[in-house]
Amino acid sequence: MTIDYFHEITSHLVNDERPSVYLNDISKEALFKGQPFKMLSDLKETPQNPVHHPEGSVWNHTMMVVDEAAKRRNRSEFKEAFMWAALLHDIGKAPTTKLRKGRITSYDHDKIGRELAERFLYKLTNDDEFIKQVAAIVRWHMQPLFIAKELPFSDIEGMLSEVSLHEISLFSICDRLGRGNMTPEKAEEEKKSVEYFTKVCREYVEILN
Repeated sequence: MTIDYFHEITSHLVNDERPSVYLNDISKEALFKGQPFKMLSDLKETPQNPVHHPEGSVWNHTMMVVDEAAKRRNRSEFKEAFMWAALLHDIGKAPTTKLRKGRITSYDHDKIGRELAERFLYKLTNDDEFIKQVAAIVRWHMQPLFIAKELPFSDIEGMLSEVSLHEISLFSICDRLGRGNMTPEKAEEEKKSVEYFTKVCREYVEILN
């Protein structure tokens, strides 16, 4: 049954104009009460900092990112992995989200997310290369923000050892735009931030070479 759902979900992720419609429908089924899908269902009850995520829960954000990714999936090097990464990229937020000093935070959700994404996918498929590609995007999806803002968590070398600059930059656009109240001005600002991230990474590679 789960294998059938894996192929069904993949088909919607790579073909639907708005995969979120299907995903929202299937999320109401009994399937999402059991593992591994409960890891996604938990995102519906996981809040986010309203300053950065006015759309609400992690699930709401995820659905918006999936639809943004669908607009760009044909530019991906491996669109199946790209789209599954969109679905699973914040799976680590459920266990890491906490209220700290009045702020909702989810520290290390990218690192925990890799482990959970791998656990999730190994329940559905034995395709090691596919799982590796999805998990790499999940693990490094915060780096465009860290690097653009010159935060101490930046790790260009580690990131580029596992995922291509093209793929993580493309994914970052989807992640940044998949938020509520995204005005044209804000969208342009987010795109410029990703462009700066890409520029910094390219300069880093040139120095090494």
